[in-house]
Amino acid sequence: MPPAPPKKSDRRMRGFQAASSLLGPQIRKVGEARGFAVSRLLTHWAEIAGAEIAACARPVKIGYTKGGFGATLTLLTTGPAAPMVQMQLPRLREKVNACYGYNAISRITITQTAPTGFAEGQASFTHAPKASPKAPDPQVVTKARDVTGDVADDGLRAALERLATNVLSKHERTQGKT
Repeated sequence: MPPAPPKKSDRRMRGFQAASSLLGPQIRKVGEARGFAVSRLLTHWAEIAGAEIAACARPVKIGYTKGGFGATLTLLTTGPAAPMVQMQLPRLREKVNACYGYNAISRITITQTAPTGFAEGQASFTHAPKASPKAPDPQVVTKARDVTGDVADDGLRAALERLATNVLSKHERTQGKT
C-alpha cells in the first residue's frame, strides 16, 4: 500500500501568496467585531452601493436580532446627503443582499454626522493618490552622465544613468542622517 499523501497543514507553502489570503483572517476578525460577517461589504462598498452613494455614505455596523433573521445595516452620512440616501434605501438594500447572496439585511438605518464625522466616518477605503516623482537635482544628473559616459551601448548607458541618478539622489538625501 502506498504511503498516504501529506496533509495540507503539514506542507510548507512554496512560492508567493496573494496579499488577500494573508490579510483575510485579520480583516475578517475586525469586520466581525462590528457585525460584518462578509468583509466584502466593507472592502467593495463603492462597487456594491454605486459611486454616488459610496461618496456620501459608509457602512458602520450590522446589528443582528436575537432570532438571527433580518439584520439592520447602519450607514454613516452627512446631514445634507441623508435625504438622498434615504430615497435610495430600497434599491441599496437589494444590492447589499445580492452581495450576501440571501436576504440578510431587512432594515437600513442612517446615522447623520457633521462633515468632519466621527472616527468611523473618517475611514476611507479608497486608494491614496500617487505622489508625483520629484525631478532629480541637475548636479546629480550631470554627475551620473559623467560616470556613464564611456558606455557604448545607448540602452545600457541610459539604464546605468538612471541607476546612478537614483543612487546619488538617495545618497544626498540620507547624507548626514544616522
